[in-house]
Amino acid sequence: MKIQGNQFLSIEQLQDQYLNATKQQAGTPKVNGPSFQDILSGKTQDIRTDGAVRFSKHAANRLSDRNIELTEEQVERLNLGAAKAGAKGINESLVIIDSLAFIVNVPNQTVITAMDQTETDENVFTNIDGAVII
Repeated sequence: MKIQGNQFLSIEQLQDQYLNATKQQAGTPKVNGPSFQDILSGKTQDIRTDGAVRFSKHAANRLSDRNIELTEEQVERLNLGAAKAGAKGINESLVIIDSLAFIVNVPNQTVITAMDQTETDENVFTNIDGAVII
């Protein structure tokens, strides 16, 4: 059924128009921007399999602002502390190394914040569910 001289389309016309447009779009992949597979593989690469923690932007800024430089040995101990916390099922861990304190998100293997002994005035740490002293 075709409606002539009217601005409205019939149901059959709309159905044909919709189904034909859908078939054309389904056959041609969209090339603008990265594919879903590219995005997914990029996110899975963020998950560390080597056991090394990474520093969030906030933690990196804290280290820089407080003039804290970590030695390779301290970074190894930090990685060890995060691994031990993960083995115990801890999600948010306080890892203490020498006079430095780190809050680590264990599932993401990310250091959230860092501070030295002078910053821990009251020695109170919140939003953690475990601590590792190395």
